[in-house]
Amino acid sequence: MNTQPRFRLLPMPIHSLLLFVVWLLLNNTVAPGHLVLAAFLAFVIPLMTSGMQDKQPSFHKPLVCIRYVLMVIWDIIVANFEVALLVIRPNKRLNPGFIAVPIEIEHELPITILASTVSLTPGTVSAEISEDKQWLYVHVLHLTDKEEVIALIKQRYEQPLREIFAC
Repeated sequence: MNTQPRFRLLPMPIHSLLLFVVWLLLNNTVAPGHLVLAAFLAFVIPLMTSGMQDKQPSFHKPLVCIRYVLMVIWDIIVANFEVALLVIRPNKRLNPGFIAVPIEIEHELPITILASTVSLTPGTVSAEISEDKQWLYVHVLHLTDKEEVIALIKQRYEQPLREIFAC
């Protein structure tokens, strides 16, 4: 088995294409100089950064992924209304708190998606991931039942991510 890293001329073709397009969009021109510079950046940046990547798990269930994204969008909409009601009601007795959510996901990409999902949902913010990647620390705006929030995060967000990434 060859353990030497393979050299590829275009190690991240999708990233290269995105860099090329974004450069042209940011500059709002397709002048020849910008086309050459965009092509150069789209070639060189992925080539220089490809060695910095860790191997990440791939998506195994795209339909579950689509369902997850739609569920998160719905949760964001609902949580916006819940937070608005908490903030504008006359008796503002918020009970903020931190909780430690045990996580079973091992890879960095799904952990990052989990932490980002929690932060995207109004009323909760991912504060930190433990060094051993076993705990996600979350700040909750109005904490009434710690175990209920932990169960919700694990069942609603972590479980689908484990299914999507087969981990």
